[in-house]
Amino acid sequence: MTEFTISSDGTRIGFDREGSGPPVILVDGAFQFRAFDPATTELQHQLAGHGFEVVRYDRRGRGDSPAAGPITLAQSLEDLRALIGVLTEGTDDAVTLFGNSSGGAIALAAAAAGLPVSKVVVFEVPLDPEQGGEGAAFLADLRDRIAAGDGAATVEFFMRDMPREWLEQSRSSDAWPVMTAIAPSLEPDAEALAWAQSAPRTELLAGVDQPVLVLVGAQTLEVMGPAADSLVSSLAHAERRELEASDHLWDPRTLALVIAGFLVEGPGSAERSGA
Repeated sequence: MTEFTISSDGTRIGFDREGSGPPVILVDGAFQFRAFDPATTELQHQLAGHGFEVVRYDRRGRGDSPAAGPITLAQSLEDLRALIGVLTEGTDDAVTLFGNSSGGAIALAAAAAGLPVSKVVVFEVPLDPEQGGEGAAFLADLRDRIAAGDGAATVEFFMRDMPREWLEQSRSSDAWPVMTAIAPSLEPDAEALAWAQSAPRTELLAGVDQPVLVLVGAQTLEVMGPAADSLVSSLAHAERRELEASDHLWDPRTLALVIAGFLVEGPGSAERSGA
């Protein structure tokens, strides 16, 4: 059942939760939201079965969280703050964040900003080289397309560095109208990736002293391995693990097992779980 919380600027954020136990929030990447992404919903089910209270929410500008643009990274962090408040009300508890793809950059930005986060798990955050200018340039060009109100051009631009067949398959599918409709919500994804290049990563991530699990698929895009290595070398308490996954996709059952092992047993458990 959909619940709602109110972010700091009055925007209503839709979410649902399942299970009981230590709280986990799933931070979607580009194009993902509850009604459009059954794989992450299945991940929620699987994690709940491992003894966690798992929240899946619609990021601002998607699904049950409609919002006018521009949509910013700062707003996205305030939305997460509101959700964490729901889960930890009346306690001093913190939550685990799982961030998928660009959602991983948002999750790390949330931890760096001092939100009450206990652990972080990220999967294939597509970071360009440290302190490069690619992210800022990409963000500026994406904002131009969003401001022009051209959803198709925005999505095409956002996907320009992905395998060409991914864009062609999207264009020819029923998903395309949905993707173009939520195009303004891609801005925080690009902003988080640009943030990750805006200074030395050891400086940007200096406040993240929580354990972080950095996951990479066994078969992945060229950018993902170096990006994972950069995160691990920049974070105080991080480990990299390989997951049986390909094409930037994962199996919910396998991923849930690895995440649960890390959260329950601590560092090194991902390897023991078969990652």
